[in-house]
Amino acid sequence: MKKLALAAAFAGAATTAMAGSYAKDDVVMEPVVVVEETAASSSSAGILIPLLLIVVIAAAAAND
Repeated sequence: MKKLALAAAFAGAATTAMAGSYAKDDVVMEPVVVVEETAASSSSAGILIPLLLIVVIAAAAAND
């Protein structure tokens, strides 16, 4: 009886382990290419924030 229960347990474990297959799928989906348009920005836009930070630090140092 113990061997029958053990065989049933192994059979149950084997069926869940083999649920998937390695068969090649016939459906092939091509990747979607997304192209985003970027807004044109001036070259001075990247320097605006550091300049504002320097001004704030200078103003804070002047108040002491």
